[in-house]
Amino acid sequence: MLHDAYQSDIESGAVRKPRKPKTFCPKMFKSLETRFHHLFRLHPILVFIVCISFGITVLILLSSVYENNFRSAVTYKKNDFDNDVYPFANLKNLVMVAGHSVYTSSNCGKIDKEESWFLESYQKHPGQAATFLSPIEKGVEAAEKDDESLLLFSGGETRKEAGPRSEAQSYWAVAESKRWFGKDDVRSRALTEEHARDSFENLLFSVCKFRELTGSYPHNITAVSYDFKEERFAHLHCSAMRFPESRFFYLGTPASLTSKEGALKGEAMVRTQFQEDPYGCVGSLWRKKLKRDPFHRTIPYPDGCSEIRGLFRYCGSAPFPGSLPWS
Repeated sequence: MLHDAYQSDIESGAVRKPRKPKTFCPKMFKSLETRFHHLFRLHPILVFIVCISFGITVLILLSSVYENNFRSAVTYKKNDFDNDVYPFANLKNLVMVAGHSVYTSSNCGKIDKEESWFLESYQKHPGQAATFLSPIEKGVEAAEKDDESLLLFSGGETRKEAGPRSEAQSYWAVAESKRWFGKDDVRSRALTEEHARDSFENLLFSVCKFRELTGSYPHNITAVSYDFKEERFAHLHCSAMRFPESRFFYLGTPASLTSKEGALKGEAMVRTQFQEDPYGCVGSLWRKKLKRDPFHRTIPYPDGCSEIRGLFRYCGSAPFPGSLPWS
């Protein structure tokens, strides 16, 4: 009979199309849509709240998934470079040599000649160049005696007439020309801090640089400068930073005989200024710092030592009241 029916359709010229399978999705969606419209007419506020809640839930879930993926990616990248983040993580102590002048000669064979250095008027004395070499050598010696120490030469581009050369790089170059005074192993852990504009910044900026390079703050600090500046460093600056005096050491080198009297008078005046303004942030000390930044260098600190950000921002006559990693 099926054959006959099919045959009759062909003979009559009518071709029967196969029936499409029934689908329930359109009807189901239409039914849900009808119910939703009906419910919205009855309880519009309730429906609105439900929709908003659903949307927020979806956003929270999506953001949670994204955050987890992002964190894992960042963690992976950070772990990838952990070994390179702190190239001197094994060093515990800081030896800081404060710079006092910029080396301007193109011939490192003349480092003991005054004409090879840029000298301020108060520095133009016979034998002055030798007083720049002494702290460099003493700093290298101190670092050589402590194989857990990082040696930092500190001092910025303080003289416009000397060009864009820093005191720190000058001292490093002198040590290099002297072949590190026979202590070659120190070279691999001797670097520069090239932004300090006064003695307080020599100490503070070097501590921050130490944190950048080692991942921690120095346990002991040894400062190297002229012997007549010991009280300024060991008491005024150390107290301003509230660094334990039992962990602070000072190595002094003599001034030239022809400049000693004037140096002592000048030092007495500067000490008085720092007693009144321990952080060098107002008055004559602040103006002096501005003059010692002729090229308007951007100071990167305290980006590398966020734990002492408050100390960098503080300005007052009393000691910094906040918490510090070493106190």
